[in-house]
Amino acid sequence: MSGGSRGLTHVGEDGEARMVDVSAKAVTARLARAGGAIRMRPETLSAIREDGVAKGDVLGVARVAGVMAAKRTAELIPLCHSLSLDDVQVRLALDDALPGVRVEATARTTARTGVEMEAMVAASVALLTVYDMAKALDRGMVIEAVRLDRKEGGRSGVWDRGGS
Repeated sequence: MSGGSRGLTHVGEDGEARMVDVSAKAVTARLARAGGAIRMRPETLSAIREDGVAKGDVLGVARVAGVMAAKRTAELIPLCHSLSLDDVQVRLALDDALPGVRVEATARTTARTGVEMEAMVAASVALLTVYDMAKALDRGMVIEAVRLDRKEGGRSGVWDRGGS
């Protein structure tokens, strides 16, 4: 099984997992945006809104956790390249319609490979942090729909989920 644009790039000729060689790729500005949500009981959402969670500022801590996680992505995902990140933004919004919290994480770099995993790790860890901080109130919370919404840069250009 060969790598390349039609095959699995993390699989070598011998079928074994490998890190992709990006040394011949151009250095370009790259961006990735990921999103997700955590559903919870309305009472839990109210406690977060009113700063009534014993562990403290749920959204503030989750925001910082997401940024920190993005910076450590290569330590968590075995075949990811270690990237110097130019910017990571994590936005959390309370959503009464869920009810719960939505996250949007954006990562930027100037590099030979994209930052999709960094954005998705940031979104995931931010949501996990919301769970951790509020679990005493609601162990039934559900993290869902963690996904890549947009990527820019590199040979493939722009990809956008659209309608998300």
